[in-house]
Amino acid sequence: MVKRQATLEDVAALAGVSQQTVSRVLNNPGIVSARTQEKVLDAMARLSYVPNRSAQLLAGKALPTLGLITTSLNLHAPSQIAAAVKIHAAARGYQVVISMAETLELPAIRAILDEFRAQNLDRAIISLPLEKEDAERLAAGHPEMQCLFLDVPPDAGVHHLGFDHRDGSRSSIEHLWALGHRRFALLAGPMSSVSTRLRLGSWQETLAGLGAEDAPTAHGDWSASSGWTQAMALLRQAPDITAMLVANDQMALGALHALHQSGRRVPQDLSVIGYDDTPDSQFFLPALTTVAQDFDLLGERAVQHALALDPSQAHFIDELLPTALVLRQSTVARRTLDERERRIEQVKAWVAAL
Repeated sequence: MVKRQATLEDVAALAGVSQQTVSRVLNNPGIVSARTQEKVLDAMARLSYVPNRSAQLLAGKALPTLGLITTSLNLHAPSQIAAAVKIHAAARGYQVVISMAETLELPAIRAILDEFRAQNLDRAIISLPLEKEDAERLAAGHPEMQCLFLDVPPDAGVHHLGFDHRDGSRSSIEHLWALGHRRFALLAGPMSSVSTRLRLGSWQETLAGLGAEDAPTAHGDWSASSGWTQAMALLRQAPDITAMLVANDQMALGALHALHQSGRRVPQDLSVIGYDDTPDSQFFLPALTTVAQDFDLLGERAVQHALALDPSQAHFIDELLPTALVLRQSTVARRTLDERERRIEQVKAWVAAL
């Protein structure tokens, strides 16, 4: 039996508002209160309501649209965020205009926001790594545009949604420490990235709190090739390390290749933890222990927040989503390895004595 498609009348009944109010949320949300918008949007999501776009177009109505400014979609995180935003915006009757910023310079980003305004957009999700001051300048310079930022410092005076990078990084260190590792290397992303600084700072802070020695550190550009290059550099700098933390799974893939080429067994000689939990990470050799970030949840919450933004709000949105350490085969207890290797040497000595 084919399930009946939800109608505008169904949405209005569930939200406890008039059909006219639902229509306003779809076509002119700026004149509807944030609380009412949220009730209507939640009802749409619960009913899987899809507006009749053909009817809207025939009536000469512009489809409600969200703007998304992002970095290169060749990278895993930006592409996953963009896909999630589009999916959840569509579920609420919105289309998404995506613009990739060629640079993080403010004039270039301002130009994109100006273009959005020229297209009658009044709200945007900005998925760019921006400094506190830059984000605040952008928001203040475009008061007519409601902006939600996804990669800014937690203390920025703007609407902000992101992941708790400190928690994910701390759990990685604590896991390796519990396994008996004491000699670490850190392969971070570019220092221009807010996420890099938060993850790296948490790694270093957690290690210091545990009384560990300063860990050698290298910086890649998020790509697998840079992971290979910087992992090789770390091995030359500190050949006695037993654990490596990598700031994303793509660089971890390159690091695993470098370790293999250098004759280091993972995890027998060296444990590795990545970050992101990309779909491919479970098929790395060995399967990668990594920190999972729920990009679908981020996209869903970003759309919810962006559509509910109200210029009269007295406080900023400031939400950090949880991360989770996913344990796979690239990490193992150091004590177990030392004992295993000791026994192997004992057997070899016994055989040689025969």
